[in-house]
Amino acid sequence: MSHHFHVPQSKAEADPRRWIALFVLLLASFMNLIDVTIVNVALPSLQENLGADPAQIEWISAAYLLAFALGLLPFGRLGDVVGRTNMFLIGVASFTLASAFCGLAPSIEWLVVARALQGLAGAIMTPQVLAIAQVTFPPEEKGQAFSLFGLSSGMAAVAGPIVGGLLIGADLWGLDWRPIFLVNIPVGILAVVAGWFLIPRTPGHPDLRNDYVGIGVFVLAAVALVFPLVEGHTLGWPWWTWAMMAASLVFSAIFVLWQRRRDAAGEAQLLNYSLISNGNFLLGLLVTTIFASGVPAMFMVISLLLQAGYGLTPLQSGFTNTPFSVGVLMVSLFIGRLGQRWLRARLAVGAGFLVIGIGWLDLIIRGLGETLDQWLLVPPMLVAGLGLGMGFSGLFQTVLSSVPPRDAGAGSGALQAFQQIGGSIGIALVGQIFFSGLAANFAAGASPEAAYAAAAGPAITYQIISFAAVVLLVPFLKIRPPAGGPGRAPAAAAAAEA
Repeated sequence: MSHHFHVPQSKAEADPRRWIALFVLLLASFMNLIDVTIVNVALPSLQENLGADPAQIEWISAAYLLAFALGLLPFGRLGDVVGRTNMFLIGVASFTLASAFCGLAPSIEWLVVARALQGLAGAIMTPQVLAIAQVTFPPEEKGQAFSLFGLSSGMAAVAGPIVGGLLIGADLWGLDWRPIFLVNIPVGILAVVAGWFLIPRTPGHPDLRNDYVGIGVFVLAAVALVFPLVEGHTLGWPWWTWAMMAASLVFSAIFVLWQRRRDAAGEAQLLNYSLISNGNFLLGLLVTTIFASGVPAMFMVISLLLQAGYGLTPLQSGFTNTPFSVGVLMVSLFIGRLGQRWLRARLAVGAGFLVIGIGWLDLIIRGLGETLDQWLLVPPMLVAGLGLGMGFSGLFQTVLSSVPPRDAGAGSGALQAFQQIGGSIGIALVGQIFFSGLAANFAAGASPEAAYAAAAGPAITYQIISFAAVVLLVPFLKIRPPAGGPGRAPAAAAAAEA
């Protein structure tokens, strides 16, 4: 294939295999997405089976999210350098291998390391997926192609908890929780083989460079923040946990200065300095981090409450979480039709719905006795899911609307990275509140039901505060009208509708 890859402008020019290729891309990203939700349902089984302490339980999710966050920017750029299709295939193969390591883990430490490798592999694969779709579809098919990504991530959210519950409940060959990871192996092999033959090769740009010093400093800043947050409670907050968090601020400052220097010298930057110096984009990153810190942690708490506290099976727990995913899916089916309209309003209303839904859930949990009626949780879960679907649809577009087109790739990469970092910070903070409350309640002689319910209430309050903060910050985000004046919005909406 020639070095200059031609982006098709019409259906006639497009690769005839593009829809099958899209299916392979969707299959791989579905495998990655479903893994995130499946693991939540498995946490109680993992804790019991591998004898994990609270910090290790948090690491099962946090190690994945953190590695994923740290890999997105550098691997996104590396895809531009060596060719996105090759990078994608390497990512899927690595993810399949890491899933095997997770499934065969003999100890909790091994599992946490394997989860980090899985996160890195996810980060190799994920940025390439949208980038490949972007250059294989002609303009008139893009809206349709991208709406399938929204649909598949909604489906993964719905399927994850149920598939996880079924796999653990089936206890295949006495393997307990392990099949939730092992199931990725056949799927991954299929995606690699099909992808090798079907996905059009995008050429690399060997002249592009990666900013390796920037990557190193960015990794140090993130790890120095998240590591003490997860470990602090278990270790009793020794002085070095505070020193590490302070060091995180120092590394962040060094990172900004280094990006500024690279920018002045006209060299490649990990995060374009034009974005770092864009106040509106920074506010957008903050809102994204706060917004994303809420949901993963909430599901960690609810899965432990339902299974370890009230003795539900993983499948029952998965079904109890399902209304949330259904809410997300319902919104994602019609939200594309709004195109670029009312972005900030969608973000604010979505966060408001989350405050209402989770506040309602919090009241129910705080009022729980020795027994639990799962049906009580259905309406608040659905309301919160509708809020997440609406808020997320407005979030990325709102923040990216102020970013010049040439920085769009770097900007969306940064947003995804901070979304994952937000998730790992949320798990760490909420884990602190939840597990310290749990220990205190057990020490006071409470029954498992009472102890888990009394710890879960305050832990979930964090989410209410974080989404309320988003509602308050949204009015300060500025939006730049879409290029091409007001006439573009209806066309974009029509394309999304098609």
